[in-house]
Amino acid sequence: MAAPMLNIATARERVLHSAAPLETEDVPVGEALGRVLAEELRAAHDVPGFANSAMDGFAVRSGKADRDLLVVGESRAGRPAEFPLGYGEAIRISTGAMLPDGADAVLQQELVDDRGERITLLDEVAPGRNVREPGEDLRAGDHVLGAGTRLGPASLGVAVNAGRATLRCARRPRVAVLATGDELRPPGTELGPGQVHDSNRITLTALAEREGAIVVLARDVPDHTDATRRAIGEALELADVVVLSGGVSVGPHDHVKPALAELGVEERFWRVALRPGKPTWFGARGRTLVFGLPGNPVSAMVTFLLFVRPALAALQWAEPPAGGRAILGERILCHPDRDECVRVRLEDGRAFATGPQGSHVLRSMALADALVVIPRGEGRALAAGTEVELIAV
Repeated sequence: MAAPMLNIATARERVLHSAAPLETEDVPVGEALGRVLAEELRAAHDVPGFANSAMDGFAVRSGKADRDLLVVGESRAGRPAEFPLGYGEAIRISTGAMLPDGADAVLQQELVDDRGERITLLDEVAPGRNVREPGEDLRAGDHVLGAGTRLGPASLGVAVNAGRATLRCARRPRVAVLATGDELRPPGTELGPGQVHDSNRITLTALAEREGAIVVLARDVPDHTDATRRAIGEALELADVVVLSGGVSVGPHDHVKPALAELGVEERFWRVALRPGKPTWFGARGRTLVFGLPGNPVSAMVTFLLFVRPALAALQWAEPPAGGRAILGERILCHPDRDECVRVRLEDGRAFATGPQGSHVLRSMALADALVVIPRGEGRALAAGTEVELIAV
């Protein structure tokens, strides 16, 4: 007798329990976009490290308007003035340039009568006007970024400002994607009777790469025992995570589960109380994680998002992306015995189903902004106006 189906939360817990973070490596900051930080980053020095001008104008001493001052030099970005500012003097200054000694403010050039060697200040100047003080952005020792941060352009910029040339990051997971089935044909090829184009290999590869993984193998596998065993064996040797689509049900041509058992992959669960995605399989051989996802294209994508994505995040010391919350814009019926992942589009904070929700209707995923889990319940429905949690797609 088959074991009872797990709920989504329990299945995810078993996956995360098996997903030990990968080793780390130093990555040049210019190559770290999309990587996950595996250390706490602190500022090595103040940012900015010196008082500088927020405007093009004149560095002056604070005081009243209508003062007539002698221009005695210039401070440019990267080329500070060579002498301090005296009384009755001004120094021409560029945005970002170091504030000269003796000056405590900058008046922008639009408020100055500039006559070349002499200027007249047309406004009163308060201390600190248009001055960026040292440490205004960061102080030496400040916490900048935490472990688990996925590095975007701004994160890389602030890391550079904080004094770093390299960043300690989690190694990118190596993923193998195997799509099983005699019916699969490469994209764009002519189809014979009963054949379909293989979208799963493309979508699962793209999902893995989007989550920061390196796809080291992506292949179609025919429904033959030996071919299935060879392909999985190769994948296990190459990858940290093996993702299979199809072949994990109970039909006579479903060869994946026997091949996994022969290759020493320990089953952690099979079947989840989920629609679509009931026959999802998960196991491990050593530290290598193996996911057997259903063959229907929507089922494959949904189960990847629910189970494989959190595993890839955990391997990289990260959390999967948050989805937020929304209000149902329509009434949605509950499935009697399985939680259902409904694909929804969002309009002004309200969630609407993307049309027919069959596990073969991949267009429903292409139109989706998020997934919503509708809890099971015989004869139940979630009413329009119900607040729901979103899963990012």
